[in-house]
Amino acid sequence: MSAASPRKRIAALISGRGSNMLSLMAAARQADYPAEIALVFSNKPDAPGLATAKEAGIATAALHHKDFATREDFERAMQDILLAHKIDLVCLAGFMRLLTPWFVEQWMGRMINIHPAILPSYKGLHTHERALADGVKLHGATVHFVVPEMDAGPIIAQAAVPVVDGDTPATLGARVLTQEHIIYPLALKLVASGEAKIVDGKVLTGEQINEKSLVVPNPSLRGA
Repeated sequence: MSAASPRKRIAALISGRGSNMLSLMAAARQADYPAEIALVFSNKPDAPGLATAKEAGIATAALHHKDFATREDFERAMQDILLAHKIDLVCLAGFMRLLTPWFVEQWMGRMINIHPAILPSYKGLHTHERALADGVKLHGATVHFVVPEMDAGPIIAQAAVPVVDGDTPATLGARVLTQEHIIYPLALKLVASGEAKIVDGKVLTGEQINEKSLVVPNPSLRGA
């Protein structure tokens, strides 16, 4: 990165082991990556991902949401921590808390999330079980900007995987997770570099300003 383009300071928000956090950390170790993981924050002080981040020399912080009277009280305390660490962008990486409109507004256009489904299908929880129950042939993952409505923000990147005979939620979920680890660092790179922009409610890259938002299919499906 040039002196004119400092790396964006990223906060990864987790509630557990943070496997997607690990993929972001790995990408950020590349010298030309436009972002650095400056903070890992959790709403659970015993989240295993905090220890992983500490071992990697990354600053960590935690506040237990149950210690606060309201959801917004918790978020205001979290916001103070993010500001203290001079965070530029927030990445939700398995952060199992619904965010209030107040908090989302503070980070509008600067907070992204990864969801284990091809949005707008299967918003919410238990996506793999629901996809199998419906008999779909393709499932996948989506990285999107966060807006007040759950799983409804502009889409940055998507990946698709086939649903195969004999799949269980666990086997399908593992296949999807592999793709999550690919597209989340890609999406963060696009956002942190400024290459991805929201145009008329859709995310376009520099070469796609007049086209559709970015779709990253599973390489195994190319030519299918």
